[in-house]
Amino acid sequence: MQQITENNCPVEVTLQLIGNKWKVLIIRELLDATRRFGELSRGINGISQKMLTQQLRQMERDNLINRKVYAQVPPKVEYSLTREGRSLEPVLEAMSQWGRQYLDS
Repeated sequence: MQQITENNCPVEVTLQLIGNKWKVLIIRELLDATRRFGELSRGINGISQKMLTQQLRQMERDNLINRKVYAQVPPKVEYSLTREGRSLEPVLEAMSQWGRQYLDS
């Protein structure tokens, strides 16, 4: 990922953080509830386990999601949105509204 600086355009920063379809769909899934890896995988049609793992790691580094590991066997890991990740809800809602209007036209 390209480094984000103060000189970046705000739209460019947003695209750098969520500018692929997988990240947007992960956020969509996590807006409803905390999810485990398998739940995310089933909720996002067409994503491979490798891609989901890569995207979750990157989103965690970017402080968009939390990863909580429970000390048990087998290991249990849950993913949830951070405050910054949750603040993207109006962005996704606007995208959804635009998509509906586009499909209706």
